[in-house]
Amino acid sequence: MRKYELMTIYPVEDDKYKAGIETLRADLAKFGAEIEKEEPFGDRDLTYVVKKQKRGRFVLLNIKANPSKITELDAQFKFNTNLLKYLFVVKEEKNA
Repeated sequence: MRKYELMTIYPVEDDKYKAGIETLRADLAKFGAEIEKEEPFGDRDLTYVVKKQKRGRFVLLNIKANPSKITELDAQFKFNTNLLKYLFVVKEEKNA
């Protein structure tokens, strides 16, 4: 298992946000990923319009997942219509 930071952006409407985050959590569980931390970043203006949205609700998740499952998660996230954008970043372990 490798650690990742997953930045996600949802529509600001509460119903779409809740549906999007629940679908994302279910997808992560389905592919064996563990959510270590979930940190909301609040609503912000987007740099450019994404799926007809000018604002988005940002959430940062720290997850542990099998590297071979990341491409499958990427494909699955494309079906989540309430997820505007997402980005996986490998979290490097610091050596003391």
